[in-house]
Amino acid sequence: MTPGSRSDGLPARRSPRRTTGPSRRHFALALPTALLASGCAAPHRGTGRPGDPIVLTLLSHYASGELKEALRGPVDEWNATHDRVKVRTKAVEFTDLLTTFMVRQAAGQGADILHPYCLWNGQLVRAGVLRPAPAEHAEEIRRGYSAAAVGAASVGGRVYGYPTEVQTYALYYNKRLLREAGLGGPPRTWRELEEAAYRTTRRDRYGNTLVQGFGLSTYDDSTTVGQTLALLNSAGGTFVSADGRSTAIDSPAGRAVFGLEHRLVAKGASSPGVNVYRAFPSGQVAMVISAGWWTGSLKTLMGKDYRDVGVAPVPLPEAGGERATLCTGFMLGVNTASAHPREAWEFLRWLNAEKTGGTRGAVATRMSALQVSVGSLTGRADDMRTLLGAGGGNGAGDPNLRPFLDALAYAVPEPNVPGAQQAKSLLRKNIEALWTGQRSVEEALRVTRRQVDQEVARTW
Repeated sequence: MTPGSRSDGLPARRSPRRTTGPSRRHFALALPTALLASGCAAPHRGTGRPGDPIVLTLLSHYASGELKEALRGPVDEWNATHDRVKVRTKAVEFTDLLTTFMVRQAAGQGADILHPYCLWNGQLVRAGVLRPAPAEHAEEIRRGYSAAAVGAASVGGRVYGYPTEVQTYALYYNKRLLREAGLGGPPRTWRELEEAAYRTTRRDRYGNTLVQGFGLSTYDDSTTVGQTLALLNSAGGTFVSADGRSTAIDSPAGRAVFGLEHRLVAKGASSPGVNVYRAFPSGQVAMVISAGWWTGSLKTLMGKDYRDVGVAPVPLPEAGGERATLCTGFMLGVNTASAHPREAWEFLRWLNAEKTGGTRGAVATRMSALQVSVGSLTGRADDMRTLLGAGGGNGAGDPNLRPFLDALAYAVPEPNVPGAQQAKSLLRKNIEALWTGQRSVEEALRVTRRQVDQEVARTW
């Protein structure tokens, strides 16, 4: 979810930004033994009779730190104000989450409420794990959230849950480095992006790179697949076709993106082996495309030097084009195996749709208040404007969050077809092969198309 900061400068928690997720072969592994519980709850699952409340289980990756504590607040509030239905939270680390969903389901031990990464939704729906949202809840979700958030929480046009954390992608840049290179502001087009990258790149007298102009990095999905798809979307392209049965990256837009990244590496403006999570905060990277969760970490890590950080929309191939970028996220949905779906959906509506007074009197949903409290965003733009304007939460009052909020209006969700997780892993490998010179632009596109087509077209 929303990364905190660590002493080494890396994100402290994991999410799809830091891992490619478990593969199919992991589903045969044993269920992780340590499930962490938080929140008040009855000691056992009841029947709903007087004195024996229904106990719903909610399984997420909010296993530790500020996210665990942030979720504890509304769960405890619900349990203190509802006698017949109680909620008990369980958590595993993100790297175990998809495996846990699948293994528990196969064992007949699935939780009532699930909190998946939206990339997995197609796979979970195909496996019969997620229950479609009832009509009244689906209408509430479509009405209350941005189109990108609704798209991420939907499969085949059907809504399957309430969006929680939503992350859009934008361009982070170091104002000081751009200024020292004689640039008056962030790039707006790809031509300006290349020029700024070459002008801000600095080397010592031995040819060693001191500053990367643009931070391509093989460290994680956020800076490999994430920023590549953000650029692809900005060029009007898509990774997977509309019917979800083939890849669409081998296209003029895909060729343009791969060509741009190849030139940046070949001309020395990007060094993919460098960890941008360390290099950007230390002033060794001038620009990088990443998601809004990073702002909170940078602010904590950089201290007064955070004033050098700016955020702008992802540059467009040409001036005057239509904006687009990438959106990733999570959602809360109900298990098909839950014995109490009506009660589960009612709790989710209370948590995600009911407005309540919060920070400095701001009226917003409990989930939006939760996310802002840890420096993140939801897909409820009205809540975000209210909460950020009220001055509450880790990111409130930070102008660098505005581009991510604005991007909710034009962001494109990750494709979540059944083979999406593996397709993403395959794309990452081919991008890295391009960056490291193992494949040409044409070869990388051709291999990606062949491998991803085979994955998304297979019968699950």
